[in-house]
Amino acid sequence: MRRAVKNRKQPEPDPVYGSFKVAKLVNYVMERGKKDTARKIVYKVMEELKKEGDPVLILEDALDKASPTVEVRSRRVGGANYQVPREVRPERRLALGMRWIVEAAESKKGVPMAEALLVELKAAHKGEGEAVTKKETTHRMAEANKAFAHFAW
Repeated sequence: MRRAVKNRKQPEPDPVYGSFKVAKLVNYVMERGKKDTARKIVYKVMEELKKEGDPVLILEDALDKASPTVEVRSRRVGGANYQVPREVRPERRLALGMRWIVEAAESKKGVPMAEALLVELKAAHKGEGEAVTKKETTHRMAEANKAFAHFAW
């Protein structure tokens, strides 16, 4: 029997916006322990998003549109590897969505991180951008391998 999912420690809600998701985004943007720099980047992005409405709601909507609901996991059965579609747990779903948005922003070379993150969040909010494309690709793979769903463990 499988072990129970461990209750992982959640970061404290963000002091400015009072949101766990903003606090997690700061942690995803942070490099080499420089949290203050990461906070400045995220807060700059949130200030820009304020012009279009509630920045926390825009962030949550962008994350929702960039987060996958199903993914494929490799499963070895009788000498063959199958890509088995599985539902994604909510914690992993949020983590993947954030990771994909931050990676897409980091991949834009020659652009300040705050600008790149703002562009990617706005694109995800509209249902476009690299992170949303990655989600759609993941969903397409899961759909294509639906025949192997009975191998799920």
